[in-house]
Amino acid sequence: MDKPLSLSHGADDARSEFQAVAAIRAMASKNEVFRSYIGTGYSGTITPPVIQRNILENPGWYTQYTPYQAEIAQGRLEALLNFQTMVSDLTGLPLANASLLDEATAAAEAMSMCSSITRRQKFIVADDCHPQTIEVVRTRATSLGIELEIANAQGLQSMGFDGTAGVLLQYPTTDGRIVDYSEVVDKAHDAGAMVVMAADLLALTLIKAPGEFGADIAVGSTQRFGVPMGYGGPHAAYMATSEQYVRKMPGRIIGVSKDVHGNTAYRMAIQTREQHIKRDRATSNICTAQVLLAIMAGMYAVYHGPEGLKRIARHVRSMTATLADGLRGLGHDVGDQPYFDTLRIKLNAVSAEQVLHAARERRINLREYGDGTVGVSLDETTTLANVRELLEVFGAKAADVRTVVVSDDIAYDAAFARTSDFLTHPVFNTHHSETELLRYMHTLQSRDLSLTHSMIPLGSCTMKLNATAEMLPVTWPEFAHMHPFAPTEQAKGYMQLFRQLEDWLAEMTGFAAVSLQPNAGSQGEYAGLLAIAAYHDSRGDTKRDACLIPVSAHGTNPASAVIAGYRVVPVKCDDKGNIDLADLRDKAAKHADNLGAVMVTYPSTHGVFEPGIRELCEIVHEHGGQVYLDGANLNAQLGLAKPGEYGADVCHLNLHKTFCIPHGGGGPGMGPIGVAEHLKPFLPSSPVKAEGLQSLGFGSVGPVAAAPFGSPSILPISWMYIAMMGAAGLTRASEVAILNANYMAKRLEGHYDVLYAGDGGRVAHEFILDCRAFDKSADIKVDDIAKRLMDYGFHGPTMSWPVPGTLMIEPTESEAKGELDRFCDAMISIREEIRAIEDGKADREDNVLKNAPHTAAALVSDGWNHAYGREQAGYPKPWLRRHKFWPAVGRIDQAYGDRNLMCSCPPWGSDAGAGDSSAVR
Repeated sequence: MDKPLSLSHGADDARSEFQAVAAIRAMASKNEVFRSYIGTGYSGTITPPVIQRNILENPGWYTQYTPYQAEIAQGRLEALLNFQTMVSDLTGLPLANASLLDEATAAAEAMSMCSSITRRQKFIVADDCHPQTIEVVRTRATSLGIELEIANAQGLQSMGFDGTAGVLLQYPTTDGRIVDYSEVVDKAHDAGAMVVMAADLLALTLIKAPGEFGADIAVGSTQRFGVPMGYGGPHAAYMATSEQYVRKMPGRIIGVSKDVHGNTAYRMAIQTREQHIKRDRATSNICTAQVLLAIMAGMYAVYHGPEGLKRIARHVRSMTATLADGLRGLGHDVGDQPYFDTLRIKLNAVSAEQVLHAARERRINLREYGDGTVGVSLDETTTLANVRELLEVFGAKAADVRTVVVSDDIAYDAAFARTSDFLTHPVFNTHHSETELLRYMHTLQSRDLSLTHSMIPLGSCTMKLNATAEMLPVTWPEFAHMHPFAPTEQAKGYMQLFRQLEDWLAEMTGFAAVSLQPNAGSQGEYAGLLAIAAYHDSRGDTKRDACLIPVSAHGTNPASAVIAGYRVVPVKCDDKGNIDLADLRDKAAKHADNLGAVMVTYPSTHGVFEPGIRELCEIVHEHGGQVYLDGANLNAQLGLAKPGEYGADVCHLNLHKTFCIPHGGGGPGMGPIGVAEHLKPFLPSSPVKAEGLQSLGFGSVGPVAAAPFGSPSILPISWMYIAMMGAAGLTRASEVAILNANYMAKRLEGHYDVLYAGDGGRVAHEFILDCRAFDKSADIKVDDIAKRLMDYGFHGPTMSWPVPGTLMIEPTESEAKGELDRFCDAMISIREEIRAIEDGKADREDNVLKNAPHTAAALVSDGWNHAYGREQAGYPKPWLRRHKFWPAVGRIDQAYGDRNLMCSCPPWGSDAGAGDSSAVR
């Protein structure tokens, strides 16, 4: 950088926590939270305080990482298994994943899945699906070359489905109708097409499940299960399907296995589908899920149970029926088809403008269809007083509405009524008091290692302990309770926050503009590549579909390139870990006529600042391509270098890494993109043309997320981080992150080989330890080291990526020297344990590494028969005497779990081991 970082809006100088909280409080006060009856898949909900305080606001839950090390993630894995069971039961389909980003992207993933299974390139979407879902699916279909047809829903039964991969149906429809899809499903299946149903889970407690219609895939949102609307997110989407499609299913799936002691244990199933292994052959580019929100939704179901959920659903249905009766009494037409929570009203003797004006006068938002009809969607927060107020909005007299009583006409006829059981597992029928739920949640929390215990040194993941002050605004009502399609005039605080954050991110990265819409790093990669493709197309370069990707690039890059419509061309790296510029130049020249982009991670995932980054950008530009920079490692650059200045054209920014949004056990995340001036017209567009949103500078590319600003309710976290750090603080953070990595690399020198370093012998903010020699010398693999680290109270570093047989360590700037030393001491101690095997002092099979991790139960067992002592196994370092985190289970048998796939709650009392779920319920 030629000059120091300079931030606008008064952010150059760091603010104290008190000052920053006061500033964002003033910003939040500019939001006006009307009572929204807009619907479209977003509902008011009641977050049980016991869940809000003890999960959403609890660093023991929100600072966990993706459960790659399952032995120390048993609590969150059990919670996610509950989520999968809930989804599977309610949808009537046997297999569910552990969440996706939002309903619209889940629908897009389902379309891709249908195309992959059927090998067909046509997909039909009913026009009564939610509008944002239609637009996100349209964006994905365009990039994948899938022919998309938006079909008149009324004519689906008479359509032909020959040559069609699948059809997407909304259930209930976006305007509230409950439709019998039996005939459509049969016709689609007869033609070899699949059926995807986007279904409301709360409605499914009362109406027939998608699986009972014969649907192949169900998708939707779990937002109304206790997760605030948050102006659009984050919320956990779901997907459920048949077990035969497990290998085609995107996202993560939690499965049941067993540990070495025979106890039930949970882990991520079928991990070979991970992007960094399958790269351009990956099922999807989805990396971040919405784990924290899925856990909240699952706990909502655990707390209420099947009867409680039905009670809530009956209340919603009853309030809607009461409103419908009152509207009919006023002469309005609400249709004659069954409904759950939503009515589309044809008005009598009053115009839509008059109704909408009357609603605004009462601080109420209704849905406007643009054809003279008005929509109203109710939820669990709706009371009889709210219904009476709504009737006044539609023309009733105050004196008349006082006599309105709750309708008891809420039963569905046999064609629609649900008769099948759901949530029969004891976990959903046990924890219905706050005392029981609190103890259950804390039991699970105690089985998970998080940043509240120790550093999590995962390379390329940037695990920081998030400041409490940053987290405070997330649950403030002004941010949490706003509907994403409320008029922007009600969201002035949000708009101010967005503009300031966009300006700051643009300045820090050297780009001309930023879009906050992508709601994960994977979506940021996708949006950035779409912008590049649209830019080429606008210039008539419609054949630029080659994407150069060095083997040192971030693992999701190849998968993102494929779903954005590119062909992946790999580029070699040299022996020092740098991109082989000669190979890149050759590939760029070879593909000059169709070179679209290069995807590069800088500093590279090999942990070095490559001196050839500017030359790389020049080579790609010289051959007509654009430079996509993966922002996974931006934590090493803030205040030191700007991607936009050294040649990048677009970069996604992992706010859940560099800018302190916590990982939440595997999500939420945010991945906004910064672009150069020439790419500004090609930023993602708004998924709906809600009032005011079309004037916010969105470009011509379709939306990549369901809500205009992705997951807005967590953006205050990054705003607070930047405001409290200031320009100098952000620069200092980068310097300390690099310093910490080099300090650790130096301390471990002589015990382990650092695989790559720059010309000066220094690493960037992360570094790779080469452990491959231990396989020969002691039969020890990186998995053994990672499992042994659990006995020392640490999460293992990133294993075998980007180089097999290595460990990648990233300390971040947030760890004190004492913690860095503690981790280094543990690694040095483990090296001595390996040396004992090499020297013949420890057995090659029965040793502390091969048998790690050691549980408390194993140490106190009468059956201890190892050659080494219990103290060496469980207390290898003195600090563990003061505080010891015990793994909940022994080493998990991954292969057993994949051979015996079980992805819902195991039978109650299936065994009596330490890892048995029933033992803690």
